Amino acid sequence: MNGTKNCGTPIDFEHLRQFTAGDVALEREVLGVFVEQTDMWLRVLQQSCDGEAWKDAAHTLKGSARGVGAWKVAELCEKAEALANDGCAAERSITLGDLKSAVDDAVQFINGHLYEAQAS
Repeated sequence: MNGTKNCGTPIDFEHLRQFTAGDVALEREVLGVFVEQTDMWLRVLQQSCDGEAWKDAAHTLKGSARGVGAWKVAELCEKAEALANDGCAAERSITLGDLKSAVDDAVQFINGHLYEAQAS
């Protein structure tokens, strides 16, 4: 995974806690922003025929994913970035489908975590 670790869950909370210096409120805010941004960047990828726009969206989402420890999402974004100029439509479509699935898993996991945090 290009230097990233896999914790077995869609979000590496150990990494996120290091990233947020253990600030629970900041952790929740960062996760909320990630959830909002994933939807926006996936729409850009879905609608983009332009290689540069595709690459920029994949790159931005990759950085956001790495920030929260969503390693699978980041890995797929890296793959998507590589397809920006050389990938055929079929390859992009498959990668986008895989990416959407990984994002859905991460978002569901985050929403469950945020719900549990509110309940406690």
